Amino acid sequence: MNYMEIVVIIFNILICIPTLASVTKLDYWWVRGFDFPRIQISALIVINIILALFAYSFTKWWHPILLILLFLNLVYQCWLILPYTIFWKKQVIKYSGEENDNQISILVSNVLTTNRDYNKLINLIKSRNPDVFLTLESDKKWEKALSIFDEEYPHSVKIPLDNLYGMHLYSKLVLKDIEVKYLIKDDIPSIHGKIELSNGKEANIHCLHPRPPSPTESKTSTNRDAELLLMGKEIDKDAELTLVFGDLNDVAWSRTTKLFQKISGLMDPRRGRGFFNTYNADYLLLRWPLDHIFHTSDFTLVEMAREKNIGSDHFPMYAKLNYTPRAEWKQQDLKSSKDEEDWASEKIEKGKKKNKKS
Repeated sequence: MNYMEIVVIIFNILICIPTLASVTKLDYWWVRGFDFPRIQISALIVINIILALFAYSFTKWWHPILLILLFLNLVYQCWLILPYTIFWKKQVIKYSGEENDNQISILVSNVLTTNRDYNKLINLIKSRNPDVFLTLESDKKWEKALSIFDEEYPHSVKIPLDNLYGMHLYSKLVLKDIEVKYLIKDDIPSIHGKIELSNGKEANIHCLHPRPPSPTESKTSTNRDAELLLMGKEIDKDAELTLVFGDLNDVAWSRTTKLFQKISGLMDPRRGRGFFNTYNADYLLLRWPLDHIFHTSDFTLVEMAREKNIGSDHFPMYAKLNYTPRAEWKQQDLKSSKDEEDWASEKIEKGKKKNKKS
């Protein structure tokens, strides 16, 4: 066995660890962290397959076994991310009619608390002119900078915080029955209520920004998972006119986010259209979709875009939706199994118990 073969074997074994770890239900931050870079992991597996083909003589029994393992890992990773490419069936129908009173446009932006380049976001809001925009990680300084929109966006919810979980919601449309809730942690807010569309119909809105699993934030994904799944359970699967948007600190293809969709019955307009990677804006090769806009099946998609860099580590996300009641007959939601429902309940209970103790 030569030196190059030994090195390639080590690389081949190491690149299998992310797949082996992520198929488990362990919620340690370093395990759940493998959920995020599946695009990058897939690329590394391809490189490993190429290296194996060049380095192995296939005279030893473990050569083909390692190669087969690499292919199985690649199939697993690609199967998870494939629905968010143009090669998959679109979950949300494209609206191709004329502009009307049934539409709502939403801009979501994690501004990064330390980012003081306010004008980039301000110019984007002026350019896009959304009906609603949500900022995350916004503090008092951001609130002051955004005060120029107070007249144009007369309906707002302002929660300035210095703990990276501040949240500001601005709307041209009337907001009703607004509640600020602390679903899992008493220092992480979320916004819930109703918004009146131009056609007079009321839509339920939920704005979220749960804490991510990381060595500096939370050692496990329990809190994030519990908040997302609790929100999923609170949304009636047969609900109409419901929107959930924010920085969920989870990727679209993770077990938790997919189960959130299954439980709530919400649609993801990215499926079949692209990744729309919003984080990390600073590193081209390390990006994945963290900022989300989900909706019930009675909405169709007019437009969706990842916006330009505003100086934050997140790109803003924009979507324009059209209320199309008949679309629910054509748009297929995801179905959850009993095991998945039980797992969701366990996660929620674990999250609540964990935060009662603390």
